[in-house]
Amino acid sequence: MQEQIVQMHVNGKPVSGKVEARTHLGDFLRQAVGLTGTHLGCEHGVCGACTVIVDGDAVRSCLMLAVQADNCEVTTIEGIAEDNGSLHPLQEAFRNNHALQCGFCTAGMITSLYAFLSENPNRSDDEIREAISGNICRCTGYQGIVSAAKEAATKMAKVRN
Repeated sequence: MQEQIVQMHVNGKPVSGKVEARTHLGDFLRQAVGLTGTHLGCEHGVCGACTVIVDGDAVRSCLMLAVQADNCEVTTIEGIAEDNGSLHPLQEAFRNNHALQCGFCTAGMITSLYAFLSENPNRSDDEIREAISGNICRCTGYQGIVSAAKEAATKMAKVRN
């Protein structure tokens, strides 16, 4: 199988590696870059656990090839926290609102909400529910996740102003 070199910025740092053309972005991030916070669940784009942010958009890393992310900006769950190590308001809000239980979906939920709320943090409950409709959580019942998103959105809106 022919390999290609990919280069991208992952969580603000330059990363490069040789990949087979069929290597998914999620596999590249986990295996070549060592960022295991991105979970691979269904590997069909249905569950949302593998969601990362590529050039500002939430994408399923199990459906995107690493070569498609060549020369892109990629943010994983590990890149959501502040540079000084403190939690991002979304991460704090998930903790405060008991928005996680087993944690398998959490990285995908947070990256999806991060991309969504970064555009406009003033969102209704229905808009938040629509934004996470592609992310499956089998534990929480979603209300804690919506409450966390609302809390984080309030803090994110204050930072923007």
